[in-house]
Amino acid sequence: MTKTKEIILLLLLPLIFTCGAYAKPAPVMTEYGLVQGTAEDDITVYRGIPFAAPPVGDLRWKAPQPAEKWDGVRQATNFANDPYQGDGNGNVGEDCLYLNVWTPAKSPDEKLPVMVWIYGGGFSFGSTSTPVHNGEFLARKGVILVSINYRVGVLGFLAHPELSAESPDHISGNYGILDQIAGLKWVQKNIAAFGGDPEKVTIFGESAGAISVSMLCASPEAKGLFRGAISQSGGSFGPTRPTTFPGENMKALEQAEAGGLAYMKEVCAASLADLRKMSPKELPNGWTTPTTWPNVDGKIIIDDQFKLYEAGNYNDVDILVGYNSDEGLSFTWEKSPEQYIQNTHHRYGPYADKLLQAYPTGKSGLPKSARDLMRDAAFGWQTWSWARLQNKTGKSNVYFYYFDQHADHDPDSPEADHGTPHGVDVPYVFHTLGSDASSADKEMSDLLSTYWTNFAKYGTPNGSDLPYWPAYEGGDDKVMHFHNGASAGELPSADSLKVLDEYFAWRRTPEGAAWAK
Repeated sequence: MTKTKEIILLLLLPLIFTCGAYAKPAPVMTEYGLVQGTAEDDITVYRGIPFAAPPVGDLRWKAPQPAEKWDGVRQATNFANDPYQGDGNGNVGEDCLYLNVWTPAKSPDEKLPVMVWIYGGGFSFGSTSTPVHNGEFLARKGVILVSINYRVGVLGFLAHPELSAESPDHISGNYGILDQIAGLKWVQKNIAAFGGDPEKVTIFGESAGAISVSMLCASPEAKGLFRGAISQSGGSFGPTRPTTFPGENMKALEQAEAGGLAYMKEVCAASLADLRKMSPKELPNGWTTPTTWPNVDGKIIIDDQFKLYEAGNYNDVDILVGYNSDEGLSFTWEKSPEQYIQNTHHRYGPYADKLLQAYPTGKSGLPKSARDLMRDAAFGWQTWSWARLQNKTGKSNVYFYYFDQHADHDPDSPEADHGTPHGVDVPYVFHTLGSDASSADKEMSDLLSTYWTNFAKYGTPNGSDLPYWPAYEGGDDKVMHFHNGASAGELPSADSLKVLDEYFAWRRTPEGAAWAK
């Protein structure tokens, strides 16, 4: 072979390596080492990139620490462990602090906007590896999609006096939120190598992921890590209380620590060292464990978020927030009107009668009007409060939506008044609907994913050939309704929400705080 042919071959080698059905893209350098992804049609995917050290052994119940650097090229071709959860079955493990990247960029110079997904699951469950969260479809709309694992359940949120004592900040319990912040810091340091722009990061999530987005928007520890936020059925604007309910999920640190003491007694551990020696399977874990939610620790979550927003003390970024029309369908466990009335009195005390008028039940069964109390307490009021407070005290764009996409029901069927339950919006956004999806659903999926990616690109969901989405300005209108298309309309259940708002305002009075104890 002549010298000229050798030079030509060397010049062509990168192209030979990065093109073709079975080709691999060139490795990318991160702060910890080189990673090798896979070329999947017109995008490149990196699965299972470490962004922090494994939180195991002495690092269990500690803030995430830097990952160890590695030599050579790390294959980022498979999802890593999902966070340990439930009974430990499936692809789960304590060694779980990894993230995934889907990028359409062909060079590091493209500076594409970045969307960072934070999964839901009640802070007790969740996964980046589920096919519903496949980032390839959003990436093909011109953004880089990153999904972050974070610790859940008792491993992610146990607060305890011993844990607080060993912390330099004298706090404990918010490890899962700290994981999210560590993942966002990794994005800031590394995403440019994947073709992303660290100055154009949008965080988005659903349910507990949306609540996390809300918390990150109010946390000084997350300041400067993103420029936009999307919340799908989330928000954390309720006051703290020792006995929590949906929409009033937060405890103060000392209340959460008391739950940790009770948990240690439950598992017959004499010390924190004993707890750290136990295997995850020996640690009761899940929604029934009262140690699996973030707490107001004064550092990561510094106060009642409603008060922070009233004072303008938050990360003022563009937001797009909303909820589904029948969230209560997924969370209403009462079987009869009598149970509903009894439970409403138990939770809301002096405000129960007003709320029962605002959210009436029927003579038999629980109609949507009754289910909407759960919807609004957990999601509707939280979202409305976020939007109106930021509109009042902030400078950034606020976009508000109401998702009501569902099949039409026979008026004589038991499902006649059913709307859109919790979580149904996620596959629409990710464009991961099943093959049997209707044409109307496919059109809605394309509409939502375009609005979402436009927001990440421009700070507004609007674009050519889309129904115009007006910014929310604090009144009862200019909420985008999604039902077989998109159109701006009035805030749903506005009068009922105002009654619920009176309850939350009362809860913040000395009388309301004392009653909740």
